[in-house]
Amino acid sequence: MNDDFAVIFDMDGVLIDSYDAHFKSWLEMTTQQGFKFTEEDFAISFGRTTRENITHFWGDRVQDDAEIARMEDYKENAYRRIIADNFPAMPGIGRLLDDLHAAGFKLAVGSSGPPENVDLALDHLERRALFDAVTTATDVTRGKPDPQVFLLAAERMGVSPRHCAVIEDAAAGVTAANAGGMTAIGLASTGRTRQSLAAARLVVDSLDELSPRLIGELIGGGG
Repeated sequence: MNDDFAVIFDMDGVLIDSYDAHFKSWLEMTTQQGFKFTEEDFAISFGRTTRENITHFWGDRVQDDAEIARMEDYKENAYRRIIADNFPAMPGIGRLLDDLHAAGFKLAVGSSGPPENVDLALDHLERRALFDAVTTATDVTRGKPDPQVFLLAAERMGVSPRHCAVIEDAAAGVTAANAGGMTAIGLASTGRTRQSLAAARLVVDSLDELSPRLIGELIGGGG
């Protein structure tokens, strides 16, 4: 591990404002299955993989792993169709990625989503080359709040966890970043509250509040 600083970005609610697209795709899948799903259910699903959520909500009604896989595929295909029609890049994300890269930070994605979703986001953001590592749901066996996805991203970048900041919009992601010994930055994006992110070292309402200098100071102050 070297002494570079790095920033790991969650995808949903950080790289892209995907709240509405995810909620609509969950509703589409659950309606097709005949299951009930509310916005309150959606709120507690943040940070977990689709498979983990299906097991959590309907594990007693799902026949086997094959059915879980079919539900997962249905939901994620619906999500990609929705965002491909009108890609909702998070305001300020392009500027922040460019500034961090120019300042010498290493960059990674640490997402609970499937790789197809992350690929779609990176293609639309047109900044794939800026990222030194990408970790997704298929790379890990434990979803957030376990830190596995972030620790793997740090390992792939060759950066010590204590030199990494994680930008997250979900409480489970903040918990994961803290558990991994990283600097957690909470982003109160659509559907999230500042209170739910209170365990982060810093909570912001917009990516425009962040800069390489501020993030570097937060990491450096973390010891």
